[in-house]
Amino acid sequence: MNINLMGNGGFLFGGSSMLQAGGLKSAAKRQERKAGSQREITFLEKQKENLKNKECSTLDEIRQKLEMYHTYEDEIAAVKASYNKEEMFHILDEAKEQGEKTAEAIKKQEPKTPEERKRELAEEALGLDEEKGVLTETMEELTESVEEAVENAEKTLEAAEKTLEATEKTLEATEKTLEAAPEEVLMEKGR
Repeated sequence: MNINLMGNGGFLFGGSSMLQAGGLKSAAKRQERKAGSQREITFLEKQKENLKNKECSTLDEIRQKLEMYHTYEDEIAAVKASYNKEEMFHILDEAKEQGEKTAEAIKKQEPKTPEERKRELAEEALGLDEEKGVLTETMEELTESVEEAVENAEKTLEAAEKTLEATEKTLEATEKTLEAAPEEVLMEKGR
């Protein structure tokens, strides 16, 4: 089960080379959170799969198996919701880091003496300063990417909440079915 806030694997999951090239500290933390969430989900999915091999001979065992199944479903939904919530905070952290880098770039753009300007022109002409201009060009892209990521994170959170609601409704229906089942079995035995 993949956790993906954007279907194309864009900004949030490494699609933005600017964030990787920028070496943001928050990007490494994000990868750790993503891997941890994926491990938890994989474990819970495996536990769900193991339930298929469990044989049940009584209604209580069936009820217990269904409860375990729904518990695993709820835990998976909770892990995903938690990851998505953390991802929203991560986006804010990245924006803060990028803001700090922008502040440093602004300091570098302060008015310079004629000697400094000549030296910079010479460096640019020789291609010695490759970082200049990259920040200016990518700032708009970053802003748009952050806005898109926030929108997609909100959509994913809404979808996770809807999934949780649907799971709760299914659990309620299953519980009602199980409550009605013992009466039917008793009625058949009495005949």
